[in-house]
Amino acid sequence: MYPNAFDYYRAASVPDAIALLQEHPDAKLIAGGHSLLPMMKLRLVSPPALIDLGGIPGLASIREEADAIVIGAGTTYDDLINSDIINETLPIIAEAASVVGDLQVRNRGTIGGSLAHADPASDMPAVMLALGATIKAVGPGGERTIPADDFFVEFFTTALQPDEVLTEISVPRPKAGTGMAYEKFAQPASGYAIVGVAAVIGRNSDGKAESVRVAITGAGPVVRHAQATEDALRGTVPDADSIKQASQQATEGMEFMGDIHASEEYRAHLTRVFTERALTKAVQRSGG
Repeated sequence: MYPNAFDYYRAASVPDAIALLQEHPDAKLIAGGHSLLPMMKLRLVSPPALIDLGGIPGLASIREEADAIVIGAGTTYDDLINSDIINETLPIIAEAASVVGDLQVRNRGTIGGSLAHADPASDMPAVMLALGATIKAVGPGGERTIPADDFFVEFFTTALQPDEVLTEISVPRPKAGTGMAYEKFAQPASGYAIVGVAAVIGRNSDGKAESVRVAITGAGPVVRHAQATEDALRGTVPDADSIKQASQQATEGMEFMGDIHASEEYRAHLTRVFTERALTKAVQRSGG
């Protein structure tokens, strides 16, 4: 199926993109297009105009700051996979990017597009939530920062305003003793997560988990923390038994989706299993 007719605009800068959004309030922003264009071909969405961000200088970048790694919204999955900075400092990002879709998607898809699209089965929202990232948005009133904890609102919905552009993501540098891992059960044809779990654990010199962040994607209508699991492990010296017990609590307070790929009950089961796998790997990588 072909998409409905639409107008096409190529933004030369972020201010230009914002001006185009104000001129065409029903337009959609497009970066790599690997999420939006398939939906347009199926006519699930039919925007009257597309505003292409691909020509904006500086949006595809990875830089180091004193306390953070800053990733431009136009950075592709392939860029993340092959970045020395990412692999050395935030390997969970490269790990998750390497299991996104297929080669074509990884070459074209962008981290900013993934976050702004907020597909409930995509990988990067869970990773950014687990890392405690902050998202920068620029609009007519200037720029603002949005914690990842507040960014993903509901099904395909974020805290971005209609006339804002997501420009970069800032991820805190992990402290010594931090381990991180991403594990997912993928839908074979698309590569989307039926359930995906991102886990980041920071431990002190005594081996106790000072910080625990676990995020679940694919299971429900929006990515979310496994709060009960985080609370159960925080302040403990995690071992196989405590990880297993904490993982059993990952489904508490969760809303699960059922579809042709997996029932609600199966997604709940996968959530517990993959939470245990991600936590086990994260603890091992933290030096445990």
